[in-house]
Amino acid sequence: MASAIFFPLPGACANPGLDSNLLVHMKAQFLLPLLLSAASLTAADSQPADGWIQIFDGKSLQGWKVNESPESFRIQDGELVAHGNRSHLFYDGAVANHDFKNFELKAEIKTLPGSNSGVYFHTEFQPDGWPSKGYEIQVNNTHKDPKKTAGIYGIQDNFTAPAQDGEWFTLYIRVEGKRILTKVNNKVISDYTEEENPTRPAQFKNRLLSHGTFAIQGHDPQSEVHYRSISVRPLP
Repeated sequence: MASAIFFPLPGACANPGLDSNLLVHMKAQFLLPLLLSAASLTAADSQPADGWIQIFDGKSLQGWKVNESPESFRIQDGELVAHGNRSHLFYDGAVANHDFKNFELKAEIKTLPGSNSGVYFHTEFQPDGWPSKGYEIQVNNTHKDPKKTAGIYGIQDNFTAPAQDGEWFTLYIRVEGKRILTKVNNKVISDYTEEENPTRPAQFKNRLLSHGTFAIQGHDPQSEVHYRSISVRPLP
């Protein structure tokens, strides 16, 4: 344990008869700025300088809530693995009270051959089924579904895989105002601006910009997709 360091107050030793209340006041006046400065440094150190906040700790599902098939998500070697029956893992943590409007999101992802997954935003928890609210950004490099990674599923699809199975890639999503931008390894894949009163097919009637949380998709038992370093940066 570190030893405490005491700073003598000017004149304290020379005047042992100094009133005790005055002495306490003098000490408080001397120490308070030091304590406030230390507290400010600690608070600053706890916040990332660039604004990015990790929302997956690599050790647990703390801050996340899974729906119909909890066994479809597991932690392995610091990674989140989606593998099993259909299931969705919703962010339920403290950052922005899990309610985002404008934001940037990035995650490192690795798909295995023939696998499918997705990242939803502006969604909300539902106990089963495919999330009906918000948008899905596709994660799929070689699954039979022709709609590939970083396309805005069912709205502005991408039909060319931008990454390889078995290799980590970075998916980036930015939502600001009515614009949705996606990138893979810094290459723009989708750039879509939602029009006023957009027309949607019935199954996508709630695929609209609003606000909400994120969800990661477990698609089917033949799909295995790994996620790590999931972070968000809220925007004004």
